Amino acid sequence: MIRPIIHRLLTRGDLMLLVHEIARVDSAQGRDAEQAIQAGEVDSVLDSPAALEAVLGRGGVPAPLPLTLLWYIPVRAQLRTRGVTDVQLADYAATLPVWFATSRSLDVIAQGENGVATWWRFVSELPPGTIAQAEAAADAAAVALWWAGCFPEWVARRGAGSGMVRAYVTFAGRMLALAAELLEGASPEEAALCARAAEQRAAVHAALSEAREDYLGTDPHSSESRLNRFLKRLPEN
Repeated sequence: MIRPIIHRLLTRGDLMLLVHEIARVDSAQGRDAEQAIQAGEVDSVLDSPAALEAVLGRGGVPAPLPLTLLWYIPVRAQLRTRGVTDVQLADYAATLPVWFATSRSLDVIAQGENGVATWWRFVSELPPGTIAQAEAAADAAAVALWWAGCFPEWVARRGAGSGMVRAYVTFAGRMLALAAELLEGASPEEAALCARAAEQRAAVHAALSEAREDYLGTDPHSSESRLNRFLKRLPEN
């Protein structure tokens, strides 16, 4: 079962790299960020506009930071713009692209026209009402959200355009709700997270979809792509 891992993986070295990147953009904000981290106020730094600006980079070039921070900070920011301030949910959302980018899951995901059917068959064939089925449902939801959020064009090409993307997100919500129900007695905290993720599935999908534009897609680091991302962010500033 895929669980939130970003907070656990972040090291003091990672945070100081972030401080360094913030200082390269604005030395005063870099000093403020370092003081906040020294005081244990890590979340205030991760949520700061200075951190987001540093991570996205000047002119749209992502900063030379660990993959965990490159996803986590933009995903947190995107969720906040949608009124979702749940740090653990942001951790879960950002964990998905990090997990799938660093695992061999690409070798075993559904290769058919409709991944939903394949993933549902896998979940439904397990003994009903068991922890195994709950964990399989949670993982099926994770892979569906990852595909729909990070590769929506590929999902759309497999089915009825944007309707297939919505189907993936809907399926993820149902699988998370099933996992929450089955885990409630054995693991209340994980059940609660699954329930919140099911409720906020659209926001999680949107956050992944927005954040991925800086790291994925056609020629993400070309001059034209960097310029387009830079111009897109101008109205926000």
